[in-house]
Amino acid sequence: MYPRALETRWIAASDQFPVLLLTGPRQVGKTTYWSTWREAAGPMSPWTTPDLRSLAKEEPRLFLERFPPPVLIDEVHYAPELFPFIKMAVDREGRPGMFWLTGSQQFPLMQGITETLAGRVAIVQLLGFSRREAEQRPASLDPFVPTLARIRERSESAGETSLLCVFERIWLGSFLALVTGAVRDRDLFMSSYLTTYLERDVRDLAQIGDRTAFLKFLRAFAARTGQMLNLSDLARDVDVTVPTAKRWLSILEASMQIFLLQPWHTNLTKRLAKRPKLYFLDTGLCAYLTRWLTPESLAHGAMAGAIFETFVVTEILKSWWHRGGSPAAFYLHDRDGHEIDLLLDQDGALYPVEIKLSGSPRREWIRTWRNSAVLGPRVGEGAVVCLSPQLLPLSERDSAMPVGAL
Repeated sequence: MYPRALETRWIAASDQFPVLLLTGPRQVGKTTYWSTWREAAGPMSPWTTPDLRSLAKEEPRLFLERFPPPVLIDEVHYAPELFPFIKMAVDREGRPGMFWLTGSQQFPLMQGITETLAGRVAIVQLLGFSRREAEQRPASLDPFVPTLARIRERSESAGETSLLCVFERIWLGSFLALVTGAVRDRDLFMSSYLTTYLERDVRDLAQIGDRTAFLKFLRAFAARTGQMLNLSDLARDVDVTVPTAKRWLSILEASMQIFLLQPWHTNLTKRLAKRPKLYFLDTGLCAYLTRWLTPESLAHGAMAGAIFETFVVTEILKSWWHRGGSPAAFYLHDRDGHEIDLLLDQDGALYPVEIKLSGSPRREWIRTWRNSAVLGPRVGEGAVVCLSPQLLPLSERDSAMPVGAL
């Protein structure tokens, strides 16, 4: 059993909320960890057969009478008919930990939850394994902010920072079966995952007539990870209309395959970029879609810098989401040439993060946020995440940190 960073937060939330929802893409371990959580929470009624799912859809009241709380319901988005009856049960009893729910399809699931269970449900997002979780290093740390204190805490249990070791993790990805070694054929797993994704999630979220065109769109998107989104270019390359590309983009977001990092802005300036940056949430799937056959070829190929940035951004996101948080995260790119890969807006300060595929830290990397007024007086401590083998100072308030410390 691989411990996950969210487990203690999940159990704590179960003592406070009557309904808990764990949401995330397929194959990231939502169902697998039921055994651990069930043991901590006491007896839970199972949902294991098509007959039970049919009962939940057709006779939701009878289902909940047969399986009274506490009950754990997997893939609850397949039976949204349960939501009104869950609400009635919660309003009637109001006990913490009554319903534990999991689901994979973000948009329809969240729509049903917000319409019926607002104020009654704690929502936790789960992605694939973080590198800390995959290597079974301490993962229940505070969410990442580039302060020296938190970087030092993470550095105490840092992983390997060599180029090949990092890219082996990037190339493999974060899906449960691959991380644990249950499946050793990575390409066969990815091919099967795509087939299931196209046949189930895409079919359920939207009626797409041309699956081949959608897969081409997915590959074109993967090739642009770490870049600013340009829907017109994407649509032209895939030979679809811009409205179609926009609709397909929403499907990728709803099924939690991608993350769009929004630009940072204030009301005092209109000069900042308005387009989000796009990131694939699983670097292994991204590498597979863009046909990098080995970690070595990926590490030395044209996408190395972009996919390294993608890996760092997703690791930082996981440090928040897997602890029940949600970061106020942005990027900066303005017309004057100021660029910052990641800005975390926390506690009234802006914490800048640069991401460099290099092992030789340089002070010029922090020039954007230290030698200009672009961020104003709110700028806090900053860090450059790179391949440096050790934590090094770049200024009194900024550090170069090994990627292994994330």
